[in-house]
Amino acid sequence: MRDVLDELHRRWAAGETVAVGTVVATFSSAPRSPGAAMLVAPDGTVTGSVSGGCVEGAVYELAHQVVADRAPVLQRYGVTDDDAFAVGLTCGGIIDIYVQHVDRDSMPELGEVVESVHSGQPVAVVTVIEHEREGLVGEHLIVWPDRVTGSLGSSRMDDAVADDARGMLVAGRTGTLRYGPDGQRRGEGMTVFVNSFEPPARLLVFGAIDFAAAMAKMGAYLGYQVTVCDARPVFATKSRFPDAHEVVVDWPHRYLTAEAEAGRIDGRTAIAVLTHDPKFDVPLLEVALRLDVGYVGAMGSRKTHDDRFARLREAGVTEAELERLSSPIGLDLGARTPEETAVSIAAEIIALRWSGSGSRLAELTGRIHG
Repeated sequence: MRDVLDELHRRWAAGETVAVGTVVATFSSAPRSPGAAMLVAPDGTVTGSVSGGCVEGAVYELAHQVVADRAPVLQRYGVTDDDAFAVGLTCGGIIDIYVQHVDRDSMPELGEVVESVHSGQPVAVVTVIEHEREGLVGEHLIVWPDRVTGSLGSSRMDDAVADDARGMLVAGRTGTLRYGPDGQRRGEGMTVFVNSFEPPARLLVFGAIDFAAAMAKMGAYLGYQVTVCDARPVFATKSRFPDAHEVVVDWPHRYLTAEAEAGRIDGRTAIAVLTHDPKFDVPLLEVALRLDVGYVGAMGSRKTHDDRFARLREAGVTEAELERLSSPIGLDLGARTPEETAVSIAAEIIALRWSGSGSRLAELTGRIHG
């Protein structure tokens, strides 16, 4: 959607009605990911793409129908179509495309959404794309981290979907969610598409060891953009860390400093220092603990922890800065293996992000989702 957002806003501001086709789900080897969009303007101009050319013609025709009828359509394209050769995907995949008309009446909040996107403020646009009550298809909910506008039809729907949409927004994820017809967490009857305008949060894993490989896999699973960094080229290789989005050979503190100066570190960034080697982790933690990030953790035994804190104090790190450090890293899960340790670290990151206690839910009362 980012690819067509500015053109969409320009047409919207001019009072035009346009059609927007958005990929909302993919199966097998579909060419575009959820969120890819194609805009069809009143003059026939096309902006964006939903399949790289395979089904654009069919979506173009459907777009004109949607604008004429003022009724959104959810259409599946793929090898199961009756006319698969004409409008199917040459790669053999399947995509679901939701086509809607957009103008000032159907989406009055668009101007505010565009302003948020341009200013770097996270925002998600939630749209009902399927519902057993036909009149609710096309309803929108705009979700920011601290507020919501619009409605999907009831307060129960709005509350349930807003909670889940915020979780997807934090992870930078775009995709569909399913509920009961009135927003029940279990059941069928309503499908919404969450279009998140937020890049994934970053997880920086320092130390090219076996624990780092498990942490990279866990981080990618949770939706983080994962970087593994180590100064030793023999260990920091893509083949050893296939789940990392990026593997960097550099001194950790130098790399982190450069990323911060380039503006690629923010309050959602999580940093896991797994080296437990003073020549690497002390200068690295000096930098990390002075950045505005969401999490800084360092691996090591109690003895390593005590030695690390002593060295950091000698280096001038303040007590307030040291309080930000999760060391030893992770929650007490009794973890032994690298994979279990990765779960322990991820659990601590999640608990701190959402202000969770880390206690067993069976021993607590009250709402599970605060």
